[in-house]
Amino acid sequence: MTITTERDHGYPDLPRLMGLMTGDEKHGPAATSTLDALWVLYDRVLRVTPERPDDPERDRFLLSKGHGPMAYYAVLAAKGFLPVGWLPGFGSYDSPLGHHPDRVLVPGAEIGSGSLGHGLPIAVGTALGLRAQGLDEPRVWVLTGDAELDEGSNHEAIAYAGPAGLDRLHTVVIDNSSASHARPGGIAARFEAAGWSALTVDGRDHEALYAAFTAPHPGRPHVVVARVEPKLA
Repeated sequence: MTITTERDHGYPDLPRLMGLMTGDEKHGPAATSTLDALWVLYDRVLRVTPERPDDPERDRFLLSKGHGPMAYYAVLAAKGFLPVGWLPGFGSYDSPLGHHPDRVLVPGAEIGSGSLGHGLPIAVGTALGLRAQGLDEPRVWVLTGDAELDEGSNHEAIAYAGPAGLDRLHTVVIDNSSASHARPGGIAARFEAAGWSALTVDGRDHEALYAAFTAPHPGRPHVVVARVEPKLA
């Protein structure tokens, strides 16, 4: 099933859209680190449309890195999921665009997120639920940060998904060197040891991201580690 997305804005518009969001606690680095991966997913990979956001055959995208949602909101606005006019109210009392996304308030959001370590376990459950319903076409995507992988809940999700053969599950890890605990062999090696397909790419290179996102991985879940510039304190 092919779903086309209406393209109201392009990638060059994203800085302007993000610039409309003002106020405190913006978590700017957390947001900008995700911008390119989010754009490539919504522009070229995800089968989801604002006209049919509840289509059972849609791909599910879960933003686990929800403490920095500005880029996410900008991409959703660019793709027509929410009005651009909502962006200036970001974080205000009566705005649907909170500092953490709320799935009840934000069109296109699959989960409420922001507490580290929740997104990947939820994605595993989503993939299992789709399998149980016999829905074989939808893919589940979850975007996490490298520091989130310190959470034990993610370790359990990684360890389970590989042996379970959840080949509709895809994880994007934004690696901006903010994790407290390094892993021997790097992030990709951790997933590979648990039976995942894994690729590491430049997180600002759109063609490299697209190739990694669409690489075949029969019988295995897939992770793409997107390296970006280190987070500055």
